[in-house]
Amino acid sequence: MTILLFIILFTAIGGILSVLAASVFLLLPERHRQSVLPHGISFAIGALLTGAFCGLIPHAFEEVAVEDMSMLSATILAGILLFFVLEKLLIWRHCHTETCEAHGEESHADHSHDHDHGHSHRTEPGHRPAGVFIILGDSIHNFVDGVLIAAAFLTDVQLGIVTSLAVAAHEIPQEVGDFAILLHSGYTRSKALLYNILASLSTVVGGVLAYFSLGDLHHVLPYFLTLAASSFIYIAVADLIPSLHRKTDIKTSLQQIGFILAGVVLILTMQGIAHRFEGKIDGNSEHQVGI
Repeated sequence: MTILLFIILFTAIGGILSVLAASVFLLLPERHRQSVLPHGISFAIGALLTGAFCGLIPHAFEEVAVEDMSMLSATILAGILLFFVLEKLLIWRHCHTETCEAHGEESHADHSHDHDHGHSHRTEPGHRPAGVFIILGDSIHNFVDGVLIAAAFLTDVQLGIVTSLAVAAHEIPQEVGDFAILLHSGYTRSKALLYNILASLSTVVGGVLAYFSLGDLHHVLPYFLTLAASSFIYIAVADLIPSLHRKTDIKTSLQQIGFILAGVVLILTMQGIAHRFEGKIDGNSEHQVGI
């Protein structure tokens, strides 16, 4: 199987499955949703951090000379700061009242986590333009995810599979929030599902375009990998982890730790499986940039 087919397959599967999982989640009774969602967020934290520190960053450093490693480290720092600034700009752009801070806190409790691509903007029922904004923001976010997945596959098939899993892990709780916003914006369940699926397909578009554009830019791939790691770290540390601190009782804390570790174990396990799988692929030499 060629790298391009891998990219198309995993970008499509990850995006569509996350949308369908979010849709099924919203069909659950309210009390079940409130109890299940925090577990999904905890799981995503473990998957994202493991994907960043045990997958993306090590592979990025393997691709550069020793003298360039400090530049890669600086890229990770710059990426985290960049995502912080982008989120701030979006908050300033869409919060014009004194109630913005309280509004944002409510959205975390009711709609999963807010993402750095505009999902901190919440709306009242029937406000259809807000739904359009969510669809556009989600499409851009998914397009970037596709680029990052393609960069990972162009570096190493194993890394691409692991990166795809980490992306899907954080996409599910995000899609839950997006789906709920569309419903509150006046969309029917069927239309909200359709638009979310269409937005998820931008992951495939980003992956395919990145395959053809990054294939001749092998020297920049490590920097794309570190930017992906920055994204994973920022989402987990700045966005998801704070939402787990709303409950501090022993039982909840142990559950959070357990699901975080489950995310870690899954990614590490899939790394081992992907590594063995990659070794069995015929024509392994074709899995290099420029095919």
